[in-house]
Amino acid sequence: MPQPPVIYKPPFLVAALFAPFQFGYGLFSGLLRLVHYVVSLLPRSLRPRAVTSSIRRGWKATSERRVTLPNETAERFRREFEEEYGAHDLAFFDGGHAQALDAAKRDLKFLLTVLVSPEHDDTESFIKNTLLSPEVVAFLNNPTNNIIVWGGNVLDSEAYQVASEYLCTKFPFSCLICLTPKEGSTRMGIVKRLTGPMTPTAYLAGIESAIAKYAPDIDNVRAERAAQAMSRSLRSEQDSAYERSLARDRERARQKREAAAAAAAAEKRALEEAVAAARQEELRQQWRKWRATTVAPEPETGVRLALNLPASAGGGRVIRKFPSETSLEDLYAFVECYDLLQEPQPSNEEVTKPADYEHKYAFRVASVLPRETLEPSSSVTIADKMGRGGSLVVEDITDDDNEYI
Repeated sequence: MPQPPVIYKPPFLVAALFAPFQFGYGLFSGLLRLVHYVVSLLPRSLRPRAVTSSIRRGWKATSERRVTLPNETAERFRREFEEEYGAHDLAFFDGGHAQALDAAKRDLKFLLTVLVSPEHDDTESFIKNTLLSPEVVAFLNNPTNNIIVWGGNVLDSEAYQVASEYLCTKFPFSCLICLTPKEGSTRMGIVKRLTGPMTPTAYLAGIESAIAKYAPDIDNVRAERAAQAMSRSLRSEQDSAYERSLARDRERARQKREAAAAAAAAEKRALEEAVAAARQEELRQQWRKWRATTVAPEPETGVRLALNLPASAGGGRVIRKFPSETSLEDLYAFVECYDLLQEPQPSNEEVTKPADYEHKYAFRVASVLPRETLEPSSSVTIADKMGRGGSLVVEDITDDDNEYI
């Protein structure tokens, strides 16, 4: 079971002896805080230097600075930097230090890491006279120099960790980082350290010397990456062209298969239609032979008709007598079987009516004056239409008529 903490109380005599000193220290501390607060409200030009330095150290105390995400920390650094040193043209990276490293490695650029400590006496002069000098800003912002600038306040946890990792022991601190392929490494490494106060000329000279030393190696890496990218692009284009060619071949093969299948289907359909047509013609001829046996012989007296036959039926003019009770359908059957009726039929041949066959006449019979088409009706006789006789014309039905009688 844990023991309760033991609270040590000094003897009464000792407490009474040090009470005036404790009271005086508290009174003096409160007075200093009050003076510091009042002076901080004065314009910058009227503040004593010691108070200004103290306020600067407060870009906020470490205990008061809230831990934020890298992007938020970078935004806070830029905001406080502008509040402290005014508007400037130096472009700080918008993100954390790890993100800046990744961007420099990806884009093959130099990364200038600037760490400032508001508690250091040389910070203000370095920033105003060196970092924000026109020649330094112009050089760092020049896109041809391929430099990313990242800044951090060591009072923030991320910048503090960067300072610890890079063994920063003196402020102001800057270091130039880039790929070091010459040293057989593909990692980012520090190629130049710039510590302590220095003139803009010395600051730029240190950066330029490091860039001049490592820029050719980085250019080689950039050329290799460009060559690799071009090779990948070429392979991609070749693969794409191959895929397109393969797709065309597949499409041609598909079309060929479909054409072959369509041709086979058409051939099969034509064969089926030919077989069906042959079967239909066979049934038609059987029906004609059977129907010829049912045509009544020519009587001595009856309705006398003159029939003008078409070329398909042998042509010519046929004059024949028909019984008055002969139906129009019988007249059509006579015309249909006229050629068979002209030939003697074998007496021993028995012809039956084909089953499941409905005959359709491929011609029409019409009177001349007045013109009237006579339909093949079984209930209407030729006497009803022609009386004692007359002339009729037999016409083939063309495809434009769309149907057979």
